[in-house]
Amino acid sequence: MIDSGTSRRVFLQACAAAFATRSLAASAQVSSDASVTRFILGSPPGSALDVLCRRVADQIQPGYSRNAVVETRSGASGQIAVATVKAAEPDGMTVLATPMPHMGIFPHSYRKLPYDPVADFAPVAMGATFDLAFAVGPAVPAAVNSMATFVAWAKANPSRAHFGSPAAGSTPHFVGALAARAAGVAITHIPYRGPSPAVTDMVGGQVSAACVPIGDLLQFANAGRCRIIATTGAARNRFTPGVATFQEQGFRDLVLNDWFAFFVPQKTPKAQVLKLNTALRAALSNPEVVKALDEKGLTAAWSSPADLAARLKADLHKWGPIVKSFGFTADS
Repeated sequence: MIDSGTSRRVFLQACAAAFATRSLAASAQVSSDASVTRFILGSPPGSALDVLCRRVADQIQPGYSRNAVVETRSGASGQIAVATVKAAEPDGMTVLATPMPHMGIFPHSYRKLPYDPVADFAPVAMGATFDLAFAVGPAVPAAVNSMATFVAWAKANPSRAHFGSPAAGSTPHFVGALAARAAGVAITHIPYRGPSPAVTDMVGGQVSAACVPIGDLLQFANAGRCRIIATTGAARNRFTPGVATFQEQGFRDLVLNDWFAFFVPQKTPKAQVLKLNTALRAALSNPEVVKALDEKGLTAAWSSPADLAARLKADLHKWGPIVKSFGFTADS
């Protein structure tokens, strides 16, 4: 027979065990409900990539996770942001939002890169595409309204022929350099820290031209403060239908469409990658997101993980010979 004291102790132990079980279950539920998707990027607040991330973050909750935040990890030309995601837990909650050069050009231009875009990351989805544009400002005569007239002016004014880009080793840098080489003219490249300072100096007359993403030029072109004289797409850009492409103007090999995309650490489970891909697809098809991207000169462009992997492979193959042909290294 069990005495009353023993019965009481057994009862209390059972109650304690039941309470502990309920507490653990509640804790697990809170942990699950409080899951946060972190979008990591190296671009500053207000940039086109930042706008893309914030719009997408607003849309993927609560279906994908309870919360979503955007974190800027600037420095080292975006490498800090990429390395942060590489080191993150591969659970689909830490997402890299990156421009193409960080994955497709940097492996060719940096001798020591702290990541491998293929071995260290799993592609999730494309986010947006955009054309680059070449524009001139008040330092150039009003008669310069095409690449041909700019090249003629540059040859006649070599000391004043220069163009700004968002950074040395960026896609716009190489576009301007490729155009100059194809035209047989020397145009000095001036690297900036981002597209905004380059455009500011161009519209202020400090530099004669700028090559940047088209969205960074539209407000100034529409206000008559600069003239966009060429774009990089295979067809004319929908935001500037009156501007001929580089290809139309005789630069046959200068055709490209730049991109922003989403990646996660390589060992992220495939099921989680596909779940995130589905959430991104829904977000990028939202009319409010599409409109917000339009205002930045971007085109929403969801893709499957396989398609993004193929696009990255193609860009890695394309940019290697180009970087090598200029003898460019970002370490120098």
